[in-house]
Amino acid sequence: DAGMATLFADEIIEAIKYTQDPLPYWPKPNPDDEHLWLGAADDVIMRERGIEFVDGTAPGFAVCVGYCPTNEIAVKIARELQEKNLYVFMAAETDGKSMAQQLKEEGIQMGWETRLVPFGADVTACIHALGFATRAALSFGSAQPGDYQKVLRYNQNRVFAFVLAFGPVDDEKHAQAAGAINYGFPTIADTDIDNILPTGVCTYEHVVSPISDDKIVAKAIEVRGLKITITKVPVPVPFGQAFQGERVRKEDMHVELAGQPNPGFEFLTSKELDEVEDGKIEIIGPEIDEVKEGSQIPLAIWVEVAGREMQPDFEPILERQIHDFINCANGVFHMGQRDINWVRISKEAKQKGFKFKHFGSILHAKMHGEYGKIFDKVQIKIYTREKEILELIDIARNVYHQRDARLADMTDEAVDTFYSCALCQSFAPNHVCIITPERSEGRIQA
Repeated sequence: DAGMATLFADEIIEAIKYTQDPLPYWPKPNPDDEHLWLGAADDVIMRERGIEFVDGTAPGFAVCVGYCPTNEIAVKIARELQEKNLYVFMAAETDGKSMAQQLKEEGIQMGWETRLVPFGADVTACIHALGFATRAALSFGSAQPGDYQKVLRYNQNRVFAFVLAFGPVDDEKHAQAAGAINYGFPTIADTDIDNILPTGVCTYEHVVSPISDDKIVAKAIEVRGLKITITKVPVPVPFGQAFQGERVRKEDMHVELAGQPNPGFEFLTSKELDEVEDGKIEIIGPEIDEVKEGSQIPLAIWVEVAGREMQPDFEPILERQIHDFINCANGVFHMGQRDINWVRISKEAKQKGFKFKHFGSILHAKMHGEYGKIFDKVQIKIYTREKEILELIDIARNVYHQRDARLADMTDEAVDTFYSCALCQSFAPNHVCIITPERSEGRIQA
């Protein structure tokens, strides 16, 4: 009850802040150089990001309060959480310091796009994390306002969240932790505070301390009962869906590939089993070590797959995954597809040992991990020399044209299977989308 009373007080205080002029929060998805704190998620962000908790793209979130012993530890913990595809919500300064400020000092990109979200400096800003959880239950769990039992059950079973308390924990932070318990979210602290070990509202323990900073994330995941399956990708940089929203600015860039100044394309095709050597990665042209900092060079990614279940219809679908998979690497920015691709690799990623060959490592690991039932083998060729790229690009464009023509000529009568999607029922219960060759999207009301 004390925890819930605290959350109601938080909500009132934070609501009053939104009457102030100027607004104490930056009303954009990402901070800028002058504005760090974002405040509550608006409805657009709630729809865009909340659906990730429905489809499993984001298994949960960590609410980080206080500050870490060092900036390096703050970065390490943030990266570890990102690699596990968790959102990181930050609030509550201690002695004028916070984890969000530590990340800013280290030049870490924050915002909804990178899943590192600084809510507010005050302890009352913790309510924005729990408000997000409540709105997720209302929007996607069919809970009604005031139905605390359904809100609790939804968050217990669908939103795997927990609190990480860094540094001193005063009475106010204790009260926030008590409020989080009402959602089934346990608290893990790196300082010695009173433990609440028996199970009850939370899946397992409610409050666990003290846990060292190098073990706190693993302990939190264990206590929350979160099961995370991650395909290990052999690259020297952090890797996970949380990095898909990163940008590599020109001043931070070591090399730019393809894009406007240089030719480039990405192409996936199927071969016979005896024509593909699984895991083979070839670099045709200079490697990153042979390229001067700030260079702009061409790039082609040629992927060949083989398998008894593989069909030509799958090729464009798998090809499109190149964008998503490469973007998961920290310090690598990818945009576009087909022959309008554009890639940047940061100086930091290069310093950590990232090479062009790691594009192949990413695609080999992720395609096997996500689509291993479709094919048995995959090999990748990375071209960084213009001569070979210009020789191959017309082959790829011809296949692009054939794919487009096939789709354009396809009719509903020519196929025997339509597909449906019911994700929108989380906020439109009577709707279902039917996908057909002539109706790529359409909502039908029951």
